[in-house]
Amino acid sequence: MVPLQSFNPYLAIILLLFHLLHFSSIEAQNDGFTVKLIRKSSHLSSNNIQDIVQAPINAYIGQYLMELYIGTPPIKISGTVDTGSDLIWVQCVPCLGCYNQINPMFDPLKSSTYTNISCDSPLCYKPYIGECSPEKRCDYTYGYADSSLTKGVLAQETVTLTSNTGKPISLQGILFGCGHNNTGNFNDHEMGLIGLGGGPTSLVSQIGPLFGGKKFSQCLVPFLTDITISSQMSFGKGSEVLGEGVVTTPLVQREQDMTSYYVTLLGISVEDTYLPMNSTIEKGNMLVDSGTPPNILPQQLYDRVYVEVKNKVPLEPITDDPSLGPQLCYRTQTNLKGPTLTYHFEGANLLLTPIQTFIPPTPETKGVFCLAITNCANSDPGIYGNFAQTNYLIGFDLDRQIVSFKPTDCTKQ
Repeated sequence: MVPLQSFNPYLAIILLLFHLLHFSSIEAQNDGFTVKLIRKSSHLSSNNIQDIVQAPINAYIGQYLMELYIGTPPIKISGTVDTGSDLIWVQCVPCLGCYNQINPMFDPLKSSTYTNISCDSPLCYKPYIGECSPEKRCDYTYGYADSSLTKGVLAQETVTLTSNTGKPISLQGILFGCGHNNTGNFNDHEMGLIGLGGGPTSLVSQIGPLFGGKKFSQCLVPFLTDITISSQMSFGKGSEVLGEGVVTTPLVQREQDMTSYYVTLLGISVEDTYLPMNSTIEKGNMLVDSGTPPNILPQQLYDRVYVEVKNKVPLEPITDDPSLGPQLCYRTQTNLKGPTLTYHFEGANLLLTPIQTFIPPTPETKGVFCLAITNCANSDPGIYGNFAQTNYLIGFDLDRQIVSFKPTDCTKQ
């Protein structure tokens, strides 16, 4: 997730509706799999799992929602896909201070497989925990830099995903947050959040060892794609991004941060005009974050990109709408004929077309497109957000410490 205080304030208006932010036994059950999680074991086996583990994901108001099932009987949850955080959590009843959601909240009392974590348990993840509650429950608090917050109880539950052949894959004992007090910039389709960072509590870290490694891939459909059109999130073996057109850039570890996926941006080309980063290029200067809509660049690079894009768009920018502020926006009744941008990462050049770089200021706005890049004077690192990630099959391999990209029509993936 991106901190809202790092946005240009006018972009915050434009993007008002967006928020930022071990296994040891397998047994067959019907035509799917039940996986018992035993985290103390260091000897993993995935020989019995042949299918690719998947979950559908779709777009809604600048965020991407992944479907999975939780509990017994299983209840469908749509959670925001967030590569910038680790905790998996859902809104749970009773919810004393929660944001509005259109679907019923998860009720732990109605699930036969729900188990609270005791604050004395080694699964009570200390970075999220304050003082032990009188009931000895592992109460957690997990905050985001945009002031969004979830509070509740750490628990274990059965989570069901689907294989690429349509078989249900049920995973017992997944650690998650049952949120009883959740506030912030969440829309009414978000029933929680699926942390996909590199830390130990994320979904990929919890299930990866069973399915052939800590790796996953995603394909995000373009902004404003109908919510009924889904693409796929894939986990473990079989999720690798391969074939013609694939480019790869290394992940960079920064300051003992296990969660974030940092990569190194060398510069940006607007058409054939190359704009390098400043002379002192630091490794790991961009964060690949599916929970942040726009790209965020350091001021010195943003200013040059702004000027070059403006010079290459054959339209006059909007200057008579105060609500848009200084953002670079244009009126057109057809798709904007803007320049292509190439992000030059270490070892990987990513070409972005106007569908990835010019976005309506709100989903309801017709005939206006704004540059989906903003600035931050002290943006370290910058953000490579979900607008720019669309129509690329992106593979995160935590074991090899690389990110791979392949141009793809994600509406057909």
